[in-house]
Amino acid sequence: MASTATAPPPPGNLKRIVAASLIGTTIEWYDFFLYGSAAALVFNKLFFPDSDPLVGTLLSFLTYAVGFAARPLGALVFGHYGDRLGRKKLLVLSLLLMGAATFAIGLLPTHATIGTAAPVLLTVLRLVQGFALGGEWGGAVLLVSEHGDARRRGFWASWPQTGAPAGQLLATGVLSLLTAVLSDSAFVSWGWRIPFLLSGVLVIVGLWMRLSVDESPVFKQALAQAEARKVAHASTAEKLPLVSVLRHHWRDVLVAMGARMAENISYYVITAFILVYATTSAGVSKQTALNAVLIASAVHFAVIPAWGALSDRIGRRPVYLLGAVGVGLWMFPFFSLIDTGGFGNLILAVTVGLVLHGAMYAPQAAFFSEMFATRMRYSGASIGAQFASVAAGAPAPLIATALLADYGNSTPIALYVIAAAVLTVIAVGLAKETRHRDLADIEPADDAEPVTARPADAHTV
Repeated sequence: MASTATAPPPPGNLKRIVAASLIGTTIEWYDFFLYGSAAALVFNKLFFPDSDPLVGTLLSFLTYAVGFAARPLGALVFGHYGDRLGRKKLLVLSLLLMGAATFAIGLLPTHATIGTAAPVLLTVLRLVQGFALGGEWGGAVLLVSEHGDARRRGFWASWPQTGAPAGQLLATGVLSLLTAVLSDSAFVSWGWRIPFLLSGVLVIVGLWMRLSVDESPVFKQALAQAEARKVAHASTAEKLPLVSVLRHHWRDVLVAMGARMAENISYYVITAFILVYATTSAGVSKQTALNAVLIASAVHFAVIPAWGALSDRIGRRPVYLLGAVGVGLWMFPFFSLIDTGGFGNLILAVTVGLVLHGAMYAPQAAFFSEMFATRMRYSGASIGAQFASVAAGAPAPLIATALLADYGNSTPIALYVIAAAVLTVIAVGLAKETRHRDLADIEPADDAEPVTARPADAHTV
């Protein structure tokens, strides 16, 4: 008899789970990316007004990077309790934390009102955002991966990944609309607050969706097995998820971190740093740059499920490697197109970059989920993804801006992304293909020896 944990759920139930994960990740990424766009456009003026414009942008991006610094802590805390208590409870908490922090940024007094306390409070709220997002990603992709049909796991698990471009699309769209209808002075004075306050409404919708779904059946089964082992061996205490991850899956954590390098760095260079580069070096207006990111994000959203479906057919590794190599090769044409200052070229540069990025981002959810055992999967996937973000996405806009300030051209920035692509190719090249694995069977029989994962079409009795 097929394992109940891996049998495909009713289509309507799976679609509801996918929708709940997607809307939650969209809101979380909307909040996170909104800060990044605001950091590039207005925070340098509002919270660091005494600095040189480019230095102010660097300081603004520094507070942006602080959010990434908190993500590993969120991964550890949410991963631990997500592996102990379940995915659903922690996903509700992460959404509440992110929404509250973003709403509070919309109410925050600026430097002109309260002085140096303003950037301090901004940094604290950014830390809360990062902490929440560090716990959000792992839970959202696991909830879908552990519910979904194993044969189409790459496709279904890629949908929460579309929350990133959807959030980017929403954040950039709102900012683009406001900059189009408001004067520069009105936008800097009060208009920038509107998208942050809008987060409060979005969180209510997201909570309603997430509270309506069931806990992962794979997690329920693993929890029942753990309880049975505890009863049978009362004297043996279950190891902490983090300890088990580092004992059984340390190689997988390193692979996940390496795989994130090109994906994370390229994304923030293409979507966040471009708002600085296009407006300062290419002479493009901020409205034009925002519109280009807006159009490219819509394409990015559409191609991610297609890349996920392809990973179900040919494997996670080939699709991921295609994206890493492609992003590396695209960097010099990317900046050359932007330097022309033409809107069409700007759209082409960002769109191709994000399509190639999607080849890494789409299979990532299933790929990372399939690496780890159920009772340590939230911790393992989150640690691998979020610890890498500290070295990758966190400093990417900061490093790119500093390189631009020092060298005055895009060549060192392109080389920076290419180096990240080489690291990712090495990491994914050393990884094992995972698309045939059954999530219910990637489970240590005890804390000493992990069981070898069986193919996704394997049966249990």
